[in-house]
Amino acid sequence: MADVITKGPVVTAASQVLAHVPSLARHGSKPSRELSKNPEVAAKFLASLRSFDQAVAYAPHQSYVGALHPRQLPARPWTDAGDGRASRFVAGGELMPEHEFLGLLAVLDGAGLFTVGESLADRAIDSLARHPLAKHLGLDLLDKARGDAEAMAAAKGGLAVHAGSEAVAAAMRAGDEADPSLTAEVLLENLTTKATATLALLRLLVDHDIDPASIDYVVGCGEEAIGDRYQRGGGNLAKAVAESAGCTEASGCDVKDFCAAPVPAMVIAASLVSAGVFERVAVVAGGSMAKLGMKFQGHLKHDLPVLEDVLGGAAALVQADDGASPRIRLDSVGRHRVAAGGAAAQIMEALAVEPLERLGLATTDVDDFATELHNPEITEPQGSGNVPERNYKTLAALAARRGDIERDAIAAFVEQRGMPGFAPTQGHLASSLCYLPHALDRLTTGDARRVMLLAKGSLFLGRMSQLSDGMSVVLERNPAR
Repeated sequence: MADVITKGPVVTAASQVLAHVPSLARHGSKPSRELSKNPEVAAKFLASLRSFDQAVAYAPHQSYVGALHPRQLPARPWTDAGDGRASRFVAGGELMPEHEFLGLLAVLDGAGLFTVGESLADRAIDSLARHPLAKHLGLDLLDKARGDAEAMAAAKGGLAVHAGSEAVAAAMRAGDEADPSLTAEVLLENLTTKATATLALLRLLVDHDIDPASIDYVVGCGEEAIGDRYQRGGGNLAKAVAESAGCTEASGCDVKDFCAAPVPAMVIAASLVSAGVFERVAVVAGGSMAKLGMKFQGHLKHDLPVLEDVLGGAAALVQADDGASPRIRLDSVGRHRVAAGGAAAQIMEALAVEPLERLGLATTDVDDFATELHNPEITEPQGSGNVPERNYKTLAALAARRGDIERDAIAAFVEQRGMPGFAPTQGHLASSLCYLPHALDRLTTGDARRVMLLAKGSLFLGRMSQLSDGMSVVLERNPAR
């Protein structure tokens, strides 16, 4: 039997997308429960939704899709910082308007449960026909999804998607009216996740001229729970996304770890490549519709727009060393052990300090630390604070305790090796995955030598444990460059 030839894994490409979905914002978990209680609040919510141009101009969105490094973000408030020069399309990403995205949902609905009204169908087809990915989208499927959306929404178990405040533009039907895992609400959540992940993977393939048939495996790391009454969360959205993106030779699986899932997914992908099991593995994640409008009460209280009106998506390609792309250091994977403790400093010690010590490195040998990069303009008005700043201060304090820096250099450490949060509050996307396109740029054309991705997850939310979890990994400039 021939020896297995192992090759070092690298990340060769990454893409990130946003879909602006103000009409879906009311269906987020918090708005869907709260808006019906008070018509005045509901009216203010609808009046506070942003236009597409405002969403494109919003600086953190430009940072998320890769057009602007987070350290280049202007001074807050970012809601006032748009200069009119932002573009919906950037290399490796985009921000899609709602009518196109609803059309994409119809294209990707393999069960025939999503119906679009005539007006929306015409507008979406016209717009998507001019999209850079048009030939990959199957717009004939969108044309077949035309129907009486208002009647579908009014049917038992139907869910209306409104255009503006009242008109029904599209509707989702239940997959099985008696199955709580196949309600229209759950299926719409899952379909939006599939659509954002597919859009991100298509951008990755097309923008980087990657043959879809060259992808051997796809690993999903989103927060969706796809299944039926007998297998809630059965999953494998990854394979569904592979099918939709034309990756005909791929199979796939999903990794679940709450917000922490993307880093384990990257590590698993890199391990499969390193072991010689697969040559090319894509990692994908779609957005979380449940988290739309999650902090809306704080936004309305402070006269801000409803800032959680976008769904994110991400894709990355891991393969054997090509002599140019950043390496994934599998000898520096940090993990949050059961015995590690749940305090913030204990988690950061396990994820950031311990893996660097194994390599004989100091915290100052890492140029960029990417952790929970939630946009503070979203979280602070609702009382959740500035999450990334809090994490960076904890890390800097540990660096000082180790003697890597002086105590009076803590603020400089945070400024130079940290960054402002810029991601939507869809935890798995914010937990360092959102920084991957910037990391690749910094490690290939910039002056960074190492970037550490750290992700944390709240397992206690599922009521099966009181633990948190997390994982980290170092990306390093390829020595062949």
